[in-house]
Amino acid sequence: MDAFVQYTLQGLAAGGFYALAALGLAVIFGALNVVNFAHGAFYMLGAVLTAVLLDVAGIGFWWSLLIVPIVLFAFGILVERLFVRWLLGFDNLYTFLLTFGISLVLVDIIKLRYGVSGLPYEQPAGLGGLLSIGPIQLPVYQLFVFVFSVAVCVGVWLLLAKTRVGMIVRAATEEPDRARALGINVSRWVTPVFGFGVALASLAGVLAAPFRAITATMGSNFIIILFAIVVIGGLGSILGAVVAGFLVGLVEAYGQGYASTFSQILIFILMAVVILVRPAGLFGRRESV
Repeated sequence: MDAFVQYTLQGLAAGGFYALAALGLAVIFGALNVVNFAHGAFYMLGAVLTAVLLDVAGIGFWWSLLIVPIVLFAFGILVERLFVRWLLGFDNLYTFLLTFGISLVLVDIIKLRYGVSGLPYEQPAGLGGLLSIGPIQLPVYQLFVFVFSVAVCVGVWLLLAKTRVGMIVRAATEEPDRARALGINVSRWVTPVFGFGVALASLAGVLAAPFRAITATMGSNFIIILFAIVVIGGLGSILGAVVAGFLVGLVEAYGQGYASTFSQILIFILMAVVILVRPAGLFGRRESV
């Protein structure tokens, strides 16, 4: 039972991390109908920029939590303005290939500049060590990631649900055709929403810097898991991305604890089961024929 509780807490910590990153991917798909394969590369850039800020300017982890998402928000706006918006009226395959190409370019640029061995980054002061809860021991940093990720997800929900701007963005994200019929200029919100999604991916990268290897290819496997999460939750569903992120974190933790060989496979088994039962995902809406 102690082991089960520990795996559950570890899964929730990992789930908060996944939910944060998947939230940005869901927002981008919902608003732009873009399958953003570069999301993993933006996550990687967040981690790399965090390490570079510490090495070059001496800017620590806490300031990076603020600076890196702002920088990547601006970068996301630039990417959307220069590349993505010109393909929004075409089939999803074109934007998928575009973002896949952007991902390859970004990965190769980081490889050329920093190599493939990875960048070092220490855990922030005060967040190291283990926290003992009876017989259960959990890394303090994992608990911080869980609490911080939940706080950000709740903050995004409050922004989208309780503010006028958020309601407009949510309408443009979840019901773009109906929003246009009500006189909302959906295209006006496309650029900042894309930048916002990129900023969330980079924020997950900042959180990953102290406990994951910072390499140019760190987003390659990560993006596959994120796509599984948004499919499980329902494409374009913000709530679905968050719930599925925690669900995948738990499945991964239980898999590593009880069947480590199949821990990654279990995620995709879960995805297959959800698709068979609910083809639109847990919180997705089935399109009328």
